[in-house]
Formats: sequence, structure tokens, C-alpha cells
Amino acid sequence: MISIRNKLLLGFASLFTVICVIGSMTIHQLGKLGNAIDVILRENYRSVIACQEMKESLERIDSGILYYISGHVEEGERLVSTNYETFEKSLSGELNNITLPGELEKARELERIYKIFRKAVTQTLSDQTPPEEVSRRYFSEIQPLFEKTKGLAQEILVMNQSNMNEANNAAREMARNAYRIMLFAILFSALLAFMFSVSVHRWILKPVQKLIDSADEIRRGNLDLVLKENNRDEIGRLAESFNAMTSALRQIRKQDHIKMLRTQHATENVFRQLPAAVAVLDLHGNVEVTTETAAGYFGLKKGTNAFELKIEWLSGLIQNALTGKMPTVEDKESIIQLFRDNRELFFQPAAMPITSYSEIQETTGILVVIKDVTALFEQRELKRSVISTVSHQLKTPLTSLRMALYLLLEERTGVLNRQQSELLVSARDESDRLADIIDGLLDLNRIAHKETTGQNEAVSPGTLLLEAAEHFAAESRDRGIRLAVHSDSGLPEVSAGRERLRQVFANLITNAFRFTSPGGTITLRAQKDGAPDFVRFSVEDTGTGIASEHLPHLYEQFYRVPGQDPGSGEGLGLSIVREIIRSYGGDVGVESEPGKGSSFSFTLPSVMESADKGAKGE
Repeated sequence: MISIRNKLLLGFASLFTVICVIGSMTIHQLGKLGNAIDVILRENYRSVIACQEMKESLERIDSGILYYISGHVEEGERLVSTNYETFEKSLSGELNNITLPGELEKARELERIYKIFRKAVTQTLSDQTPPEEVSRRYFSEIQPLFEKTKGLAQEILVMNQSNMNEANNAAREMARNAYRIMLFAILFSALLAFMFSVSVHRWILKPVQKLIDSADEIRRGNLDLVLKENNRDEIGRLAESFNAMTSALRQIRKQDHIKMLRTQHATENVFRQLPAAVAVLDLHGNVEVTTETAAGYFGLKKGTNAFELKIEWLSGLIQNALTGKMPTVEDKESIIQLFRDNRELFFQPAAMPITSYSEIQETTGILVVIKDVTALFEQRELKRSVISTVSHQLKTPLTSLRMALYLLLEERTGVLNRQQSELLVSARDESDRLADIIDGLLDLNRIAHKETTGQNEAVSPGTLLLEAAEHFAAESRDRGIRLAVHSDSGLPEVSAGRERLRQVFANLITNAFRFTSPGGTITLRAQKDGAPDFVRFSVEDTGTGIASEHLPHLYEQFYRVPGQDPGSGEGLGLSIVREIIRSYGGDVGVESEPGKGSSFSFTLPSVMESADKGAKGE
């Protein structure tokens, strides 16, 4: 079997041969045509010109003789002598350009007659010849010689003209033959090129297109495709390699399928044993893998469509995961409450997209994890209950103990010495500190249980700042600290409990007083927040500032920055601030730089924002 390389070489060699043959024939024909034209232009044309010039010279010699006879002797002699030279020069050219058979004999005969003609003319025009004799000789001798000489020149001219016509006809016939040969060669080349293109299509293009179609079939997953190619050329070997590749792919697919089934069964078995509620969904919401908890508590059984369960929070989670929306803080803290077997259960759901390992990171499924946080809720409730119970149980005896200490210090039961007074003062301060801790714990517990004092009301941000500043005006003067108030114009009213906000400002301003030296400034500020329909409040001081590593922990319970004065508080004030603000739908923040002061801030929703949330049932 001829290889594709040899087929291409054969085809191109054939075309090259045809081109060479056509080129050679063209050069040969053009050479012959050029020679024919050269004969016409170089040989016969010169003889024709020479004969024409001889005839014209004879005519002028004859005219000169007639001038002589008519009395114009000088003019006649001049014409005769001048044209002698012209005639003889043309005759010499003719004798040197003999190209035709019989042309030489005629040319020599012409030369002989011309000599006789010239001798007769010379003798007739001599000075001794009388005018009457000149006229007689002209008509009897010169005129016949003139006609004979002119006739011979005409015969030579006609001979060469005839040969020129024959050469011209031959050249035309040669040109027609060359045209027919070139046309035949071009048609033959076109036919050969067409046959070669058809052969190339059959040899190369058709098998290659077949391979392309087969590759598209494999791309669509048809690995059972087998190419049938009988040729043993490169295409045939490529088809064999292609079949071997698809066979290997079928084997790999079979092994991968077995491995995938094994992994899937193992995954399903492991999933069923997981205590958490976990389910894997495809992009349409169909459950592919699930745990017993997810199937039993939430109906996420294998093969079930999650959207058809009509569970609003579940559909929302899946939609957010499909659109790539990241869950907010509220989403993460949302809790699902269920009652099963006379028990209250709490779950925290989450959903995240499952992406492929390719560079595109295409979403291929959804992972739903519903975490059981019942134990955490029970521990939190137990903690709150214990704190509330213990705090209430300690508050009564502590009140009695503090009263006794105050009575002793007032010396109502007797005079105290200096050492006794110091001990009692120390005991009183510690009891006051313990009472503050208990009050703070009870306050946190009430806030957590939504036991706020008073109803929410619409309050102007500027009014809140002025009330807080007025409450601490005397203390700021006593400490030598400037208390400033700045409120942006056009701020909307906020919705909150007035007493609770007073407590927030009191905790923040008291905290600022502790770390601001005399001569410093504390600024109460209200401004538009970045979030729409929220107002940001801040308490800024020019105190010592706080290192950056402590900022994330400042709002935690009982957290105190290392190196503080023991009398600076127990670490509950900022925790109370955070719980109060979050209960109103706001958030807290802090910015600080050592040596430059701190800024504690919080946000509150406007009256319009609170009304919108209330209308939505949030």
C-alpha cells in the first residue's frame, strides 16, 4: 500500500512534470515564432526596402534626364549624380542580403542592366551630344533600359514580399499550433490537478474528517466507537491507534465506574452512621446521599427533591448556595426548632456549593449540613439559669452584709480604732465590687431573655448625646476633661429603649473617663452609617489607647486588658453594651491606637428600618 507521503510526492511530481513539459514546449514554440518573425524583419524586409529605394532612385534619375532635355541642365545633372549613389548603395545591400532561390541571379542581372543603363545615360548627357541627339537616345536607348532595370527591381521586391507573406502565414500557423498545444496542455494540467485533488480528498481529507467526527463522538461519551479503515497508510495506522485509545478509555471508564460505585456505597454507609444531619444534593435539588438524621428529621431521603418538601428555610439555603451568596452573621446564627419525642431540639443549618477541582471551579452540587446544637442550647440555658439563680441567691445576703458594714463604719455600734476602720473599708469596697458583678450578671441575663426596661421609642440621635453629656457634665468638670458633642444634621430618629441607651452611654463614657488624663477630651458623635437606614454613635477619647491584639476581645465577658488598674472594672460593662445594642438590631465596634486614644462605636437602626423589619416579622 502506497503511503500518504508517496501519494503526495507522486501527485506533486506529476504536476511538476506537466509544468516542465508545458514550459519547454512554450519556450520552443516562442523560439520558432521568434525566428520566423526575425526572417521576415531581418532578411526579406531589408531586400524589399532596398528594391524600393532602387526603384525610387531610378525614377529620380529618369526625372533628371527629363530636366536635362528640357533645358535645366544643372538641376538634371545633380539629380542624376545623386541618385547614382543611392541606387548603387541599395543594390550593394541587396547583393549582400540574398535569401531566396533565384534571387542572386536576378540581382546580378539587375546589376548588369544597371551598368549598361548608367553608361548610356552618361554618354547621352556628355557635352558633345547635341540636344536633338539626347532626346532621340533617351527614347530609343535609355527609356527601355530604365524600364528593364526598374522591372528587375520590382521582380526582386515581389519575390521578397511573397516570401514575407509566406513567412507571415507560417508564423500565424505556428502561433495557432502553439495556442492549441498550450490550451491542450492547460486542460490536461487542470484535469490532472482535479484528479489529484479528488485523490487527496479520498486519501487524506475524508479519513481525517472521519477521525474528527469520531473524536466528537468520544467527546460526547461514545467510547464504544470503532473505526474501520482498510488502508495501511498513515491514516490506517492512526485509525488503529485511535481504536486502541478508545479501548483503553473503555477499560479505564469501566475501572473508574467500579471504583466510583465502591466509593459511593462506602460513602453512603459512612453517611448513614453520622450523627449529624448531612445531605448531598445535585444542582436540581435532588438528594443523592443523606444521613439517617437528615432523612428522619427533615425528610431529606435519597431521591427526594428538596424544593418539593416546601421547607422555606431549606429552599433559601440551597438557592443562596447555588448563586454563590455567602451567609451573613444572622444566617449563621439562625436556629431551627423542632419537637420530637416530647423533647425540644435545636438545629443550625448551613449549605455550601460543591465545586469541581478544575480551574473553572464549576459548581457540581450542594452540601447541606444541619448541625444539632441542642446540647449547646441546653448548656446555655443551664448557664443562664445557674447565673440567675446564684446571682439572686447571693444578692440578698450580700445586701445584708453591706448594710452591716456601712452601719459599723458609721460607728453606730461603737467607736472603731484605725485598724478596724481600714479593715471595714476594705471589706465594704470588696462587697461593693461583688455587688457590681452580681448586678452586671443579672443585667446580662435579663438582656439575653429580652427583659428590657420600657418600650422602644423614636429618639433623636442629637437628644441622646445631649442627655448623656448632661449626665456626666459635673464629673467631666471635676476630672478636668472636656466633654464634646457632635451630631450630623438630618439624621433620622432611631428606635430603642431610652433607659437602656442611657446605660450604654454611661458604660462607654465611664470607661473613657478611666483611661483619659486631665486635659484630655471625650467626644460623643452621631453620624450616618455606611449601611442604609442606620445611625452610628461613637464615644472617642484621647486616652492611653489599646494595643491591636486586645481589640477583638474587648467585648467578651470578664476580659480586661493586661496592666489595668484593679479598680478599672470587672470586664462586664462592654459585654452589657454589646448585648443591649444587638438586642435592638445594631452592632458594636472599636478602633484604637496606643498613645492616641480609642473610639468605641455602635449602630442603631432608624425608625423606618425598624418598621420595615417589624412588617416582615423579623
